[in-house]
Order: sequence, then structure tokens, then C-alpha cells
Amino acid sequence: MLFGNTVALGPIFPVDLERLFRWMDNADDARLNEPYRPLNWQHQEAFWLNADQDASRVFFAIRVQDAPHIVGFIQIHKIHAIHRSALIGIRIGEVEDRGKGLAADAMAVAIEYCWRDLNLSRLELNVFAHNEPHGGCTIGWVLSKRAPHATRSSWAGTGSMW
Repeated sequence: MLFGNTVALGPIFPVDLERLFRWMDNADDARLNEPYRPLNWQHQEAFWLNADQDASRVFFAIRVQDAPHIVGFIQIHKIHAIHRSALIGIRIGEVEDRGKGLAADAMAVAIEYCWRDLNLSRLELNVFAHNEPHGGCTIGWVLSKRAPHATRSSWAGTGSMW
């Protein structure tokens, strides 16, 4: 397990699947990072529980320290060992758990893991302009690419950290 100030990052367990499936199958939340498509339980189960068989991805469950249930997840994927780069994503599942600094704490721990344990030198975080709940997750990131249709007031682009 990896520990932040308030969160612990660790493995995703079979008991977490029900929450993960509910969060990923929520059409309103899905629009924050991808087009919504109805999910298949068996595909989701294999996706979450078999990440250790794919060196290009690492998933962490986010838990509040000393609490058993999952409150969110971190995905580090498209890990490229030669270019020492990856994409990173985060979601706090329940609305009532958002806005408490859990994502910022978890992201800080995950970024340190990427530098120290995965030996990466570049991370990429994609944020849609309409994703208002992202809060401060883009703080510290450098805008490296802006979508052609994005305006200054509706930022949509790729943030990089290196």
C-alpha cells in the first residue's frame, strides 16, 4: 500500500467491483472522461482484476486511511518503458466524497509512484473542458496541447508533467 496524508492506494479487490461497475456505468459521470456506453459485467471484472497481467497498466483503489471501502481509483496506463511515459487518470466515485482533497492527495501519491517505482519522466492527464469537478487536479500540470475546438474559457487539452 502507498499512503498519502488521508488516503491509501492499494490493489483493487473483487469486493470493489460492484462500486466500480456502478461508477463506470453512470452516464452522467462517464461524460466527464469518455462517451457513455453500457458496460458488460464480465468485461469489467476482467479489466479491473487482470491488470497485473499487462505491464502497460497499473490500477490503484483509493481508500480513506483506515476505512475498508473504495472511494475511487487511479489508472496509470499506456505505460511506455522506452519513452518513460504514461497516461494517468483518477475518479472519486461518489459525489459526496468529492471536494474533500482526496483526489489531490491520491494524485500526489500516484505521481511519486510513477517517478520512483515506474521510472517515468513524463505523465499525461487529459481533462475535458466540461469536466468542472476536476477541481485542482490540473494544478502543477503544463498545458502541452489544446484541442482545436477549445477556447480559453473552455479549456480542453492534454496536461503534461515532467
